[in-house]
Amino acid sequence: MTAFPIIRIITKMLIPYILLFAFYVQLHGDYGPGGGFQAGVIFASALILYGLVFGLDAIKKVAPPVVIEKCMALGVLIYAGTGVLTMALGGKFLDYNVLEHDVLPQWHVPSGQHLGIFLVEIGVGLTVTTVMTMIFYAFAGRKRIQ
Repeated sequence: MTAFPIIRIITKMLIPYILLFAFYVQLHGDYGPGGGFQAGVIFASALILYGLVFGLDAIKKVAPPVVIEKCMALGVLIYAGTGVLTMALGGKFLDYNVLEHDVLPQWHVPSGQHLGIFLVEIGVGLTVTTVMTMIFYAFAGRKRIQ
């Protein structure tokens, strides 16, 4: 892609906006449409676009496969850990009502429902982003058959 400088420049200009939109969808997910899965796909699309334009070696420097593998596990751990935490507090799996709290009432700390949904959506978003990126690594790293 070094022969196409306009594509490289436009990509560098678009990626911050794609990432910003992904964060918006992620953080707005418990109030309206969107959430972890959609934000994960949008975030991964920015990484994949970077890899398509600048090459597989460039994206592996930005997001090394070892980090991606660890983040896949971390995303699942956040999601499942939220469910295990609700069970440990006496509820059912992902019963967010047990996360209600009155710690520091003068601060704006989200209610149990919002906190539970937020944690689950973070876990789903992280998992989807890293799995989509790892799928891109698997396909882009294959040898060409001639």
